[in-house]
Amino acid sequence: MKNVVIVGGGIVGLAVAYKLSSNKNLNIVVLEKENGVGQHQSTHNSGVLHCGLYYKPGSLKALLSVDGIKQMTDFCIEHNIPHEICGKLVVSTNQEESIKLNELFDRGTKNGLKNLRKLNKQQMLEIEPNVGGIEALHVPQEGIVDYKKVIQKLSELITNSGHTIKLNSKVIDITNDIVFTENDRFYYDVLINCTGLYSDKVSKLTTKIKSKIVPFRGEYYKLKPESNHLINNLIYPVPDPKYPFLGVHFTRLINGGIEAGPNAVLAFSREGYSLFNINLFDIFDYITFKGFWKFILKHKYMCFKELYQSINKKQFTKSLQKLVPNIKENDLIKGGAGVRAQAMSDTGELIQDFEIVINNNVCNVINCPSPAATSSLSIADYIIKQIKL
Repeated sequence: MKNVVIVGGGIVGLAVAYKLSSNKNLNIVVLEKENGVGQHQSTHNSGVLHCGLYYKPGSLKALLSVDGIKQMTDFCIEHNIPHEICGKLVVSTNQEESIKLNELFDRGTKNGLKNLRKLNKQQMLEIEPNVGGIEALHVPQEGIVDYKKVIQKLSELITNSGHTIKLNSKVIDITNDIVFTENDRFYYDVLINCTGLYSDKVSKLTTKIKSKIVPFRGEYYKLKPESNHLINNLIYPVPDPKYPFLGVHFTRLINGGIEAGPNAVLAFSREGYSLFNINLFDIFDYITFKGFWKFILKHKYMCFKELYQSINKKQFTKSLQKLVPNIKENDLIKGGAGVRAQAMSDTGELIQDFEIVINNNVCNVINCPSPAATSSLSIADYIIKQIKL
C-alpha cells in the first residue's frame, strides 16, 4: 500500500485525489489548511467553463482545457450538478481588436474547437441585443457551472472511497518523505503539491524553483436585478495577448444574476480579497523578488490603469460600456472578489502556461490559475500519467 499525500484541498487537489481514489493500492490523504475545501481560487471565480479558445496551440492550457471542459461537463451530468453550455461572444470594438479576433479564431480552430463563427453587427445583436462593438466571435462550447457543488461532490466521492481529507492542516515543513503539519506528520511515497496561492512556498520545501507567485486581485460588480435583462449569457472583450488576464466581462451566473469583472490589480496579501487586506510578509515576499520590479517597469501603464479602475467605479463602468453601451454606473452594485495565484519569472514575465514540475515522487503544481477549475479533471490525468505509482 502506497501513501499519497496531496497538499491543498482546492479543486485541482481534489480532482487528483478523486482520480486516484479507485486505486485499491493507495492510501490518499488530502491536507487543507482551511476549515473547508475549495475556499480560495476554486470558488472565488465567475463559474465559467472555459473551452480552450485563448491558449497557444500545443500548450498545456490548450490541451487540458479542451479535454477538461468535456470531462467537467460529463462529471456534472453524471452527478446532477447545475451547469449550462450557453455559449459566449468575444467582442471586437475596433479594427486593431478585429485583427486579434481573427488570431483567436485561428487559435481556437487549431485547438480543436468546432463551429466557431465570426459574426457581423446584426448577427451579434441577435444573440445579445444590447452588445456594442463592430464584430464578434461566437464560441458555442463555453458555459457556466456551480463549482462549489463540483467540489462538494468530489469531496464526497473521495471520502466514500475510504480516503481522507484533513482540514485545519497547514503544512509547515517537508523532510525525508514526511509532511509536517502544525499538529501531525504524514509519511508519503508520492507527494503532490496543489496549494495555489502558496504553491511556490510549498515547492521550495522540496525543490528549487525560480518563479514566484504574485497575487492579483480580481474585483467584480453585480448587475442590479432590474438590469439583468441587458445580458443574456457571456460577453467578453478581445484580450491583450501580453497578459493572461481576459479583461472585464459579463457572466451570467448558474444560480442567477449577472456578474461584471474582474479587473486585475496587485493584491497586498495572498488572500487579499479587498484593498484593505494587507499582509506585510506577503508584500515583502514579492517586492524583494527581482522579477517583480522588472514587471512593474515594463507594464507601468497597465498597473496604473487597473488600480485606477479598482478605486473608480466610473472608470470601471466605462470599460464595461465598450461591450454593452447601455450599462450605467447605477446599474452596478459591489460584488465579490478573487485572488489569482499568478506565477512570475525572475525576468518579470507572467508565466502564461500551466507549470507542473515532477521530480521522482514529488509533483509541484506551481502555476495553475484559470482555466484550472474547468481543466481540473484533465490536469489530474496529466499528473497521474507523469508520477510513479
